[in-house]
Amino acid sequence: MIVHDVEDLRKTDRHVVTDSWRSTRLIVKGDGLGYSVHHTVVPEGSEVHCHYKEHYETNYCIAGAGEVFDVATGKTHPIAVGTVYALDQHDEHILRALKGDLHLVCVFNPPLAGTETHNAHGGYDPV
Repeated sequence: MIVHDVEDLRKTDRHVVTDSWRSTRLIVKGDGLGYSVHHTVVPEGSEVHCHYKEHYETNYCIAGAGEVFDVATGKTHPIAVGTVYALDQHDEHILRALKGDLHLVCVFNPPLAGTETHNAHGGYDPV
């Protein structure tokens, strides 16, 4: 069984901070489960351009409100507490936090090692 305390993880290199988001990697590749789980926070007023060419991602909103813009279709989807969205086509998107900090529980497959930040195209390199 794997048990982590999020406050302990925030004191390690598994708590990654950038100019537009911060993410605590709760479960990572080294845990051996085949996926990673993160608590990611996008501060109110911020937007993040993402394109995960090597990963699938599912997000569950647990606080705040925002929107996700699908670059390919031009469609904007609202995000609020209880919203789940999955990037099943490696969808290029822009995530915006509009009301309060946007808190997401994120699942990645394949898993992240835990210390990554976005590469030049807004994704993560394969681990």
